[in-house]
Parts: sequence; structure tokens; C-alpha cells
Amino acid sequence: MFSILLLTTTTSQLVPVGGDDIGGVDMKKCLDKERDALLLFKAPLQDPDGRLSSWTAEEHDCCKWSGITCNNQTGHVTELDMGFYGLGGEISHSLLNLTYLNHLHLSGNSFNGTIPTFIGSMTELRYLDLSFNSLYGTIPPEFGNLTNLQDLDLDSVGRCRVENIEWLSHLSHLEWLRMDGISLAKQNHWVDVILSLPKLTHLSLGGCELSQVVYPYSSSFLNSSSSSSSSIEFLHLGNNSLTSSMYRWLFPLTSNNLRTLDLLGNRLDGIPRYLGNLCSLESLDFSYNSAAVKFPDFLNNLSGCTSLSLQKLGLSGNQLNGSISEKLWELPRLQTLYLSSNNLTVPSTYHLSNISYVEYLYLRSCKLLGPRFPKWIQTLKNLIDLDLSNTGISDTIPLGFWDMWPSQLKYLDLSSNNISGKLPDLLSNFAHGSTIDLSSNSFCGPIPNVPSTLFSLNLSRNKFSGGISFICQIVDGLLEFLDLSHNSFIGQLPDCLWHFNQLKVLNLGHNNLFGSLPPSIGSLIQLKVLYLYKNNFSGELPFSLKNCTSLISLNLGANKFSGNVPVWIGENLSKLYVLILRSNKFFGTIPLQLCQLPNLQVLDLSMNNLHGTIPSCLSNLTNMVQQGGFSQDVEYFRNVTDNLFAFEIYADHATIEWQGHECEISSTLKLVKSIDLSSNKLTGQIPYQITNLHDLVSLSLSNNNLFGEIPQKIGKMEKLLTLDLSRNNFSGGIPPDMSQMSLLNYLDLSYNNLSGRIPSSTQLQSFPPSRYSGNARLCGPPLTKKCPGDEESEATSVIGKSEGDGEDTDDELELWGWFYIGGGMGFATGFWIACGALLLNRQGRRAFFQFYDSFKDWVYVKVVVFVSSFQKSR
Repeated sequence: MFSILLLTTTTSQLVPVGGDDIGGVDMKKCLDKERDALLLFKAPLQDPDGRLSSWTAEEHDCCKWSGITCNNQTGHVTELDMGFYGLGGEISHSLLNLTYLNHLHLSGNSFNGTIPTFIGSMTELRYLDLSFNSLYGTIPPEFGNLTNLQDLDLDSVGRCRVENIEWLSHLSHLEWLRMDGISLAKQNHWVDVILSLPKLTHLSLGGCELSQVVYPYSSSFLNSSSSSSSSIEFLHLGNNSLTSSMYRWLFPLTSNNLRTLDLLGNRLDGIPRYLGNLCSLESLDFSYNSAAVKFPDFLNNLSGCTSLSLQKLGLSGNQLNGSISEKLWELPRLQTLYLSSNNLTVPSTYHLSNISYVEYLYLRSCKLLGPRFPKWIQTLKNLIDLDLSNTGISDTIPLGFWDMWPSQLKYLDLSSNNISGKLPDLLSNFAHGSTIDLSSNSFCGPIPNVPSTLFSLNLSRNKFSGGISFICQIVDGLLEFLDLSHNSFIGQLPDCLWHFNQLKVLNLGHNNLFGSLPPSIGSLIQLKVLYLYKNNFSGELPFSLKNCTSLISLNLGANKFSGNVPVWIGENLSKLYVLILRSNKFFGTIPLQLCQLPNLQVLDLSMNNLHGTIPSCLSNLTNMVQQGGFSQDVEYFRNVTDNLFAFEIYADHATIEWQGHECEISSTLKLVKSIDLSSNKLTGQIPYQITNLHDLVSLSLSNNNLFGEIPQKIGKMEKLLTLDLSRNNFSGGIPPDMSQMSLLNYLDLSYNNLSGRIPSSTQLQSFPPSRYSGNARLCGPPLTKKCPGDEESEATSVIGKSEGDGEDTDDELELWGWFYIGGGMGFATGFWIACGALLLNRQGRRAFFQFYDSFKDWVYVKVVVFVSSFQKSR
């Protein structure tokens, strides 16, 4: 009988595929006890992709199930390989019945709960991978019982910590250990434990909150045979809080076995000379530290035998200064060089003889002396990746540049320079799946032929013209990112999008494109961002667009689209967090289906011809109700080398009306939760339910035909920075609750029929009178019109001042102080968000509110000084 044989690396057993025996020997089927255990394991799990569909009671032989490997002689389950199956739920203790299991791979799922303690009883395990899940709590010390383990991967397992790392010292067979993202903040003797593992070759402790180590070592875990040297070949200690004092304990972890050393993202100010004597070191990543030294001095510390073996050197994001000397290019095996974002200058000429090894060169934000295009680049015959972005080039590209690397370049970034001229034919220059970024330059003219296998193309913010039919040449289905925005392209969007089924970002904004959207736009099933802002597109939105169910940002503003706002936006595009249809020709009512978008945080339907009432169900937009929600940045990566990935973020952005000005918000978009229905023909009252949107920061309903009273509980919307109800027919008084809106820095209630006294608060009196004009029956500050009874109150105030010898009371001083504090905080908060000047990292909201608190303290001090000076001057 014909069989295909597969050799598995962990069990060393021949496993048949497509047959029942090998050489006439019957294959054992799985045991009933173990099949039942697997069914119990499956029962509570979520399996949205149906990866466990073969796990059924009807199929008695579990050895045929997906992800299962059995011993072909005994029938026992030996491997459970379910990496990246998309599963969710808790890990069932039924796995204990798989008593011969030696390989457990559950990486890349959504398993939750604590890490099961019972795994420590599965003593046959040689391979355990729980990485990239959603677990939490303490790593069970029972893992110390897994004395046969050779590979333990807990990388990004969840929010976990180690209370006592001593259990790790019992795993004497361990060769691979990855614990990235697990807190080791309390483990000051972890170096001792690592040195007690004689076979360990790969160690990764990135982002483990490491800061210091007790020195000298405690020796409680060490023995004479293991403490003298280390067998580690790969050492990753990046993204911790390590300082240069670490080098005294790093020394015993390094030896001439070491091939890779990753120290990026710490607080190191240089490297010791002993790192220059690691004769096997091939890769050193020192990026994003705080080294403020001269580049030649840094290089001198690597001048021993390390200089002969080094293939990759990462120094991006430091404070290295000086010039990049020719000595750098003399490293005989150098292939990859990261020098981006330093204070380095690069000579325009080098006298180079042989630097053919260099394949990956990144000089972003270094200063190229010139400003001519560096000709020496063309001596790098083996280049695959080249980054010269933001290097001060002001020139045209030399004619021979595009012919240097035929079908070889994988990544080219020349963005943020002042490069001019036209592009040549690019068909023969780039490799399969390449990335081209020429954005923010002065290129002009039409786009000629482009490669058919592009992964990413960014030509934004140039002076390109002509049509965009060239995109139809990109036919291999690899394209994930296309940005042609801020150019002078004209014509229609061609109907050739059928093969862009991997596209995630399509940005054609700020051009002169026109016509209807083609039906093939519905084939962009992976699309996350569609940005067509400020063109001349017209017609109704194609029904096929409802197939783009991955969309999280849809910006079609400032065009000439017409028809009703489609109901399928709310029914099909459930992941949307940005919906901008402003400044078009949409008519009809606001569809209730938009209330079905729980992630929505920016809704802009302004400047259309919409009529009817404001849907009360807008209170169902839960992301505007709940605190802490934020936008999902669009993530994509590019392949840099066979074993190295650089991760990039496309920060989504939106052009919105903010406090009377058009602003393009990008880095702070995650903080903006906004509804803009202004400049339509809406009627009726503001539904009281809208006051439940507690996390809303901007609400604009101006220039409509709304009437009735302002909701009395509008003061509950304490996060509002902007409230514009101007040019409607609102009546009644301004709700007293509005005095609670301490963050409000833009308010416009002008041209309504409001009446009565403006409530007293730190904010409401800080706005200019024009924000209340056109309301004939409003009175009180900041208006000059006095309310009934103000004359009597004013006389009493004068008498009181006379009795107090003209001095302000303590209460008045406090009122002045808090008045300016409230106004200042509101202004600053709105200013930073509106202008996008607050640069946010991954802890965006934390950084924002830290700024807010510090600004509040600063303003208070300034106000006290101001009021004191004011009193003295009187």
C-alpha cells in the first residue's frame, strides 16, 4: 500500500499520511481515554475559524484530528500543536489525561484565565509554548517539576509575573527560554538562576522590568561546573530599564559562544571594551538607549575580534554624534547597519574600495553633507534595503541610481527630503513584495510603470500629476498599503481593484479625482482605512462597499457624493471607529442603523442636506459612553531580512472641523470622541439620551433647525471640550448643570432664543460675549446686559468692599485663582488635541493626563502670582 512518510522532529516517529500501515505493520489508533480528554478540552473553547472541526465523537481515531500527533506504535497522543488557531477560553485540566504528551503548543490564541498549575504535573513535556495569549497572574512555581523541558516559551503570554524565580533552576535540560513581557521586577538574583542552566543557548527577557541585579552573586543556585562559563548564544535583554552598571553582571553571561546580543531600549550610555572581544558575535543591537558619545569612540570599543565577526549593528535612536568615518565600512562581514535618528553626519564622498557585503542600510534622520544625492551609495552593490529618509537631500536622483540593483531592492525609503524631478520606469528595479516610500518630496509628472509585486507604495505629498491607472499594474495580490494623497492626480479611480484582496490602507485624499467609485472597491475585503477626503468623487456609494467589513476608518468627506446615507454602513461595517461623510450632498434622514456601531468614536455628517430628527439611539455608541476606549491603529510590517522584522505603525488620521477651524488630527486621534451634525436641516429637540455620552469631547449641532430646551442634564458630559449649539432655535434657560463642565474651552450658543441668567462658573464667564449674542433675553456676565435685581446686588457689594477697606477676601482670591485654572486647563486641553501637537506613545492617555495634571499645577502657581501682583497694583 502506498504511503507518504513524514519525519517529525520531536518524536522521531514515522507517521503515515494517506495509509494505515508502514511496511505491513498495523498503526495503532488513539486510546479512548485520550480521545475523551481531547473532547473535554475542546468543549468550552471558542473556535470561530472552525480549526477543530475534525474533533468529533464520530471520528474515533483522534490521531487523524487537526493538530494531533500520536506514537504510531502505542497510539498515545504525543503532540498537541494548535498554534495560532484563533481559539479562546480557558485551558482545561483534562489535558492531564494525556500522560505521554511531550509537545504542547498553544501559542497565538486567546486563552484566558490564570496559567494552569496542573501543567507542572505534565512531566513528559519537552516543549511548552503558551506565548501570545491573554493569561494573567503568577507563573506557577510547579513548572519547576518539568525537568525534561528543553524549550519553554512564555513570550507575551499575558499580564504575568514571577514571584520567585528559583523554580527555573530545576530545568537542567532547558535550551530555549523566552519570557518577554513577564514582570521580573522583584527578581534580583535572576542572573544566578540563569547561570545554573548548563544547556541554555537562547535567552529572551525583553520587557521584563529588569533594572538591577544583586552583586556579587548569591551563589545559592550555582555550582562550580556551571558558574565558570555560559553556553548562551542568543541573549535578548531589550526594552528594560537597565543602566551601564549592568555590564559587571552581563560579563559572565557572555562568552565566545555568544552570537546575538540585543540591548535595545534601555538606559545605557555606552559599551564596555570586553564586548569587542566576543569573537563569535554576529549581531549587536544597541538601538534606543541614551548613548551621547562620539561615533568613532563607540566603534573603537568594538575593534577587537568582534569587528571581524559582526554582521549586524543596530545603533538607531541614540545620541551618537560626529561623522561616520570610513573605518565603519572596513568591518569585513557587515551586512546590516541601523544608524537612524542620531546626531550623525555622513560625508557626501567616501573613498571606498570594497564594501560589497552591506545589504541593509538605514540612515533615517542623519545629516547627509551635501545636500547632493550621495554618489557613494551606488558602490553598495548588494543593497536590499535602503533608508535615506529625512537626511537633508535637495537634489535630483542620479540617472544611474535606478539601474544599480536590478530586481534586487526590497525596501527603498527616500521620504521627507527635497528630491525633485520625474520618476523613471521602475519595473526592473525591485524584488518580489517590495516597499517604496518617496513621500514628502518634490517629485513631479506622471507615474510610469511600477512593479506588479509591490507590498507597499507611498507617493504622498509630492507634485505628481496625471491619472492613477498605473495601479492596475500591481496585479500579484501582495499590496497592503497604497498612499497617493496630497498630489495633483486627476481622473477616475480605475475599476481594477479586484486583485487587491490584501490591501489594508487606501489613501487617495487631497487630489482632483472624480467620478463614481467603481464596483470593484467591494473586493477590498481586508481594507481597514479608506481615505478619499477632498476630491471630486460623486454619485451614490456603491452597494459593493458593504463587503469591506474590516473597515475601521471611512473618510469620504469633502467630495460630491449624494443619495441617502446607506443603512448598510451600520449593518455591515461594525468595526468602524471613524465615519466622516462631511461636506457632501447626502440627503434624507440619519439612519438608525448607525447606532449599531459600538466602536464608533468620530461621527461627522456635517455640511450635507440631511433632515429629520437626531436619533435618540446615538446613546448606544458605547465607545463614546465608556471611558478608556481608543482607536485601533492600523498595523503592518515589512520583511527586512530572512530573520529580522521591522514593525511599523500607520497612524490613522482624520480631517475634522474643530472649534471653527479645519484640523487634520493624527497622533491624537485616539483621544478624540466627536459628533458633528452641523450645517444640515435637522429639526426637533436634542434627545436627552445624548447626555449619556460621558466620554464625548466634542459635540457640534450648529446651523440646523433644532428647537426646544437644551437638555437639563447636559452637565453630565464632563469630558466635553467643545459644544456648539449656535444658529438654531433653542429656547429656555441655559441649564445650571453646565457650570460643572470644567474642561469646556469652546462654547457657542449664539443666535438662538435662549433667556435668563448665564449660570456662574469658572468656564461660562470666560467666553467672549459673541458666543452668547443673538439671544435677546440672555443676561449676566460676560454680557453687559444686567439681569433683574443685579443693581441691588451691586450696591450691596460696594458697601461690603467699603467695610473691608477695599481688600479682596480670601474667598474672592480663591475664586479668581480657580477661574483662571479652569479656563487655562480647558484651553490647553483643547489646544493640544486640536493642533495634534501632543505626541503620544503607546501609553497615550496616561501621557495626556500626566500633562493635564502638571499643567494644572503650573497654572495655579501662575494665577497666585498674578492675583498677588494685581492686588498690590491697586
